[in-house]
Order: sequence, then structure tokens, then C-alpha cells
Amino acid sequence: MKGEIMTHRVITMLGRPEMDFLDKLGKDALFTTGRKLSYNEILRTLIDFAMESGISGEKIDSTEKLKQKLHEKMCR
Repeated sequence: MKGEIMTHRVITMLGRPEMDFLDKLGKDALFTTGRKLSYNEILRTLIDFAMESGISGEKIDSTEKLKQKLHEKMCR
């Protein structure tokens, strides 16, 4: 199993607006490229983006501060 990527299942509770957003991203991809992105692919890519941006949890004590820090990274 050398070189095999280990994955773990993560369960999250999302509200209707978040689910609608994921649906729209996936369907927009389908109708513009012919390939629908799965929820898993979208969430994994968003996490990869955050990781690659070098964001850390320092001085983040709320989801609002996390969103602010992510926004600052994106707008640089």
C-alpha cells in the first residue's frame, strides 16, 4: 500500500443555503463543462485552497474571523 493516500470520512451538518451553494457549483460545472463536481470534490478543493494559502488558526476565535482571514488571503 505504499503511495496510497489515506482518507477519512468527515460528517458535517450543513444548512439549506450551504447545500444550495454546493448544488449550484456542481450543476454550473456540469452545464458549462459536461462534468458535475461532487460535494466531496468541492469541499476538498476549498480545504486544499485554504491549506495552500498558508492560513493558520492563530487569533481566530469565531467563524466570522475565519471568514475574514480567508477573505484577506484571497484578496491579496
